[in-house]
Amino acid sequence: MKTIVAKQLRGNERAWYVVDANGMNLGRLATQIARILSGRNRVDFTPHLDNGAYIVILNAGKVSVTGTKEAVKMYRSHSQYMGGLKETTLAKMREKNPVHILKHAISGMLPKNRLHDGMLDRLKLELGDTHPYAAQKPETLSL
Repeated sequence: MKTIVAKQLRGNERAWYVVDANGMNLGRLATQIARILSGRNRVDFTPHLDNGAYIVILNAGKVSVTGTKEAVKMYRSHSQYMGGLKETTLAKMREKNPVHILKHAISGMLPKNRLHDGMLDRLKLELGDTHPYAAQKPETLSL
C-alpha cells in the first residue's frame, strides 16, 4: 500500500462556506470553525500544509456566551511599558469591536506556527446578514 502525500491547495481549489453565528455559543462555534480553517475536517489532512477552506461568518457580533462571562471575561493587552496593562471586559468589547471577540477565540484555537496567519486570513467576519463574497458561490454550513 502506498502512502499518499497531499499537495498544497491553490486559492481557487479551496471550498467556501458561510456560517450564521446569530445566537450560537462562542466556544463551540470557534472550535468547529478552527477545525475547518486548519483543514482537519479533510481526509487528506497533513499537519505541515495549509489546506483549509475559506469561511464567511455572518452576524459575528451576535454570538452568545453562558454564565457571567459578559462581566467576568477579560481581554488583556500590554504596551510593554511599566503599568501598561489594559483590560477590557467582554461586554465593553462587544460595544467597541464585536468582531474581535470571535476572531480572538478562533485565533487561539489555530496552531501557533507559520501557517497561523494564512489560516486567519481566510476567515471573513461580517457584522450583518450580507457579505460581498457571492461570486465565490459559498455553501451554507450549519454547525
